[in-house]
Amino acid sequence: MPTELHSILHLDASHRRHGSVSRGLSQLLVDELLAHHPAARIVRRDLGRGMPLVDDAWIEASFTPAEQRSETQRRALAHSDALVEELRTCDVWVIGTPIYNCGSPPLLKAWFVQICSARDTFAYSEQGPLGLLEDRPVFVTIACGGSQVGSEREFLTPYLRHVLGFIGIRDLRIIAADQLVMTGEAKIELARQRIRDAAAGVRLDGAG
Repeated sequence: MPTELHSILHLDASHRRHGSVSRGLSQLLVDELLAHHPAARIVRRDLGRGMPLVDDAWIEASFTPAEQRSETQRRALAHSDALVEELRTCDVWVIGTPIYNCGSPPLLKAWFVQICSARDTFAYSEQGPLGLLEDRPVFVTIACGGSQVGSEREFLTPYLRHVLGFIGIRDLRIIAADQLVMTGEAKIELARQRIRDAAAGVRLDGAG
């Protein structure tokens, strides 16, 4: 039997609040996970409600060791710290995102900038960057109109693999409804079926 999920991070990156395919797919995945793990706690993060950009104060604070930070610097990093805590405490992450202009939406990239935090989610070693987060399943439901996921003109999924690996996450599971301009509802229904199958087999021991 699958190990019970205690908490699920549900994050959406689409700028569209209504009629978003990626939001619909991510919600379906969360609903399916809850059907198998009804006691799981949902941590909701809707980037469409806003994501602050880093500034000079954030950069200065992030390069200051935690024990040396002033109260002003701690306030500058408070949002980033809250985002990192969400990552640490959730067993599974569900990210819904579109592809904009072949790549990442600005809101999603701003979120990654906030969570790639030195000494919190990564550190530098003699062998190079070392991810500090414990690996766990990360589902990404992707919707796009013209790009084909996995093609040479699609840059979101390589970026996701790189930046998630940078913080220690290797178990990335992509479910895409792509080229919707040409295929429409057929690709969406295929993604829905993949979501149902994926949710039924989630394990935390690396077997699912």
